[in-house]
Amino acid sequence: MAVQTAELREALERWFGFPSFRPSQEAIVRDVLAGRDVFALLPTGGGKSLCYQLPAVLTEGLTVVISPLIALMKDQVDALETAGIPATALNSSLEWSELRRRVDGFERGEYKLLYVAPERLTLPGFSEDLRRWGVARFVVDEAHCISEWGHDFRPEYRRIAPLRERFPDVPFCAFTATATARVRDDVVAQLGLRRPAVHVASFDRANLTYRVLHAPRSTEGLVRWLRARPDDESGIVYCGSRANSDKLADVLSGAGIPALAYHAGLDSAARAKRQEAFIRDDVRVMCATIAFGMGIDKSNVRFVVHWDVPRSLEGYYQETGRAGRDGLPAECAWFFAYGDVARIERFVEEKPESERAAAREQLERVKRFAYSNDCRRRELLAYFGETYPRERCESCDNCLQPRRAYDATTDAQKLLSCVYRVREAHGYGVGIAHVIDVLVGAQTEKVERWYHDRLSTYGIGKDRDRRAWRHLADELLRLGLIAQDAARHNVVSLTDAGKRALVRRSPIEVREAVAPVGPRRGRAAVAPPAEEDYDRELFAVLRALRREIAVERDVPPYVVFSDAVLRAMAREVPRTPAQLRSISGVGEKKLADFGTRFLAAIAAHGAAG
Repeated sequence: MAVQTAELREALERWFGFPSFRPSQEAIVRDVLAGRDVFALLPTGGGKSLCYQLPAVLTEGLTVVISPLIALMKDQVDALETAGIPATALNSSLEWSELRRRVDGFERGEYKLLYVAPERLTLPGFSEDLRRWGVARFVVDEAHCISEWGHDFRPEYRRIAPLRERFPDVPFCAFTATATARVRDDVVAQLGLRRPAVHVASFDRANLTYRVLHAPRSTEGLVRWLRARPDDESGIVYCGSRANSDKLADVLSGAGIPALAYHAGLDSAARAKRQEAFIRDDVRVMCATIAFGMGIDKSNVRFVVHWDVPRSLEGYYQETGRAGRDGLPAECAWFFAYGDVARIERFVEEKPESERAAAREQLERVKRFAYSNDCRRRELLAYFGETYPRERCESCDNCLQPRRAYDATTDAQKLLSCVYRVREAHGYGVGIAHVIDVLVGAQTEKVERWYHDRLSTYGIGKDRDRRAWRHLADELLRLGLIAQDAARHNVVSLTDAGKRALVRRSPIEVREAVAPVGPRRGRAAVAPPAEEDYDRELFAVLRALRREIAVERDVPPYVVFSDAVLRAMAREVPRTPAQLRSISGVGEKKLADFGTRFLAAIAAHGAAG
């Protein structure tokens, strides 16, 4: 189907309120409209959904979207209905009467888009239903889930492939935000895409700032970091275990920061309730395992924190990608702890032999990223085969706050010597915390019981505090001079290189710590337009109105208008429907439904001011 540019732009503005396409969108839309098989990789926040939703509006027939999670389907359908586009989902959460009502709607041709989980594709009679309803195209969302080489393989996605045989003349379109070249090729092969139009956009999320915080990690540091951010910002803290999710949620709540835990140990009803609270801005922080995130279509996540080591760079990229989907600046901070690396190394070695080599390679890439002094954006993009065009992005910690290297030979000798003496005196070995107790001359029960207060290294480091010694220990771990044995509770020992450095008194340089006292805003790699050039009081008024409307309609607030749209209103202060309609993101249906109330709120704020 050939569509003129003017017609495309008119439909884009009418249904979605956008005056122009984002990079790659128009070319993808045209290939979808032409009836081609399509593979499209766009970064999170790049507007993947629009690439098949707009063609669905412009063509006859039903667009069937295969999506992994019920929550994700619901958010997409809510957003489409709010924009005036007829869409619905069929899933296991529906009562029989509601399921019947929706099926009757398909029989009458009332819907343009249908969202289903891959499991439904194999239900008896469902293929016959689809033939009767007239499928225009199949869309596979989160398509990387079909590949065993990907970071989030889901076996149920393998149920999609037989559709190709049942519907040989129907185009298939695969969309994802995260895939290496190997995964891309596998997705194309698994889905049997035929001479697909392949679109790979830049992986660069220019509005995100990346930081790896190399300072002794503490919950107090996380609390300080969060308190330094505006109270109206929400975000996700990713944890490597259920226990850490629960612990951090309790710590943050106790510090007056509204937080909830989310992990697979909660029943489905509790998880759904907590996810809904986060989406509707009822809670500020979600402390979650990686079970949380893919089903989140929340556009105004302003920060993502990694408390534990990400499973892979792909996982890190996708998890950080949940921040700033509205295009506004967002922060990604990894509170790095070397002890976590040792723990993950132990898990890797416990994997089946067939998985071990790949897991080791993934962990090595993650470690190199964490330890690197180079631009983090360049490192991340290079992993996906993309070259960043500039030497420095000026929006990562290594570009904004390059860490100074300094000569730590004397202190390193003290620490290496103490590790050696303690291990010599206590054959089984101890952890780094006990070594530091000996260094600073602490009078703990274990120090006295094991007579470590009689060692020659006892108290030789009392001129520095524990945090300084902890940081130095982390640096010596990074340099490979000491090692932790995760299988034995992280007991510490000298490596061969550490023994040589101790004997030869080799010069040792380490990098200074950067304390997480709160994020310092760097300039974005591509600066957003006039980030603070808006009336913050009016923005707060508009947010309150948005929340009121969202409660009335039983939808997440960002479905009404995104933060980016509200900031544009607070910056441009529209007074007429035409002025409001000119703001990107205000389509015809939203103007008709919400325009009067938002214009009234803007006028009232102006009169009061």
